[in-house]
Amino acid sequence: MERPLSKPEWLKTTVKDIRQIQETRAILNALSLHTVCDSAECPNIGECFGNKTATFMILGGNCTRQCRFCAVNKDKPENIDTDEPRRIGEACKAMGLSHVVVTSVTRDDLSDGGAGHFASTVEEIRRRSPGSTVELLIPDLLGNWEALETILDTKPDILNHNIETVPALYSIIRPQAKYDRSLELLARAKKQKPDIFTKSGIMVGLGETEQQVIEVMDDLRENGCDILTIGQYLRPSEQHIEIREYVHPLQFQRYKTIATDKGFRYIASGPFVRSSYHASLGIDALLSPL
Repeated sequence: MERPLSKPEWLKTTVKDIRQIQETRAILNALSLHTVCDSAECPNIGECFGNKTATFMILGGNCTRQCRFCAVNKDKPENIDTDEPRRIGEACKAMGLSHVVVTSVTRDDLSDGGAGHFASTVEEIRRRSPGSTVELLIPDLLGNWEALETILDTKPDILNHNIETVPALYSIIRPQAKYDRSLELLARAKKQKPDIFTKSGIMVGLGETEQQVIEVMDDLRENGCDILTIGQYLRPSEQHIEIREYVHPLQFQRYKTIATDKGFRYIASGPFVRSSYHASLGIDALLSPL
């Protein structure tokens, strides 16, 4: 039996502002809201909550997919909370968010994959926090392109859908997902709404090669993807897939250089990078005049 890899120094963190973290959590708890920060056991939760930011997770806390990398709960889907969009709008206002990120569990049990709920959430955010830009991190909707159109019609500033890993690892990492379907979603989003920035992310450290990561970059660019995030996979528990490698920060910098040369408009690449980590920096960079 192989011994687990020891976590390197560059992956060790410290919590700085306990008071601010508590204030952020108090707002979220008072409004009974889920965050992917908690549900996915994000290593950046202390930093983000300390900066009074969070990524809202809608449509309950239970996912219908069995992805082997993700800590989000897999259980019977919950009833849709129709008041949730309003409460998210209230939280955005209370937290003073300039950039709001909303994601969801995957709800393959719903005919529209939750698209209507995403739309209602964007509507409430814009009603209660009109100065905020909005980023949506959506599931693949089982290829329901009418549902995708429902989401795109809300005109989020950024439409994010993560590719997660290289095609060769999909059957192991994402057995209910399809690489080509995820690429098609990004391509359709860009074709239907060219003014919306599209975004995707990949984890490394799962056994992929550098060439495979580069090929994913090429596929994303060919399908109009504007923004790329690359981060280290961290194993949530012994029931999840093992880490094969702790990728060195210099390799993340190399990936960023390669992605820049391929024409991505904004790249975040580093051990702690996650889809919504410092997401406001991406939209700020894209909207700033040259």
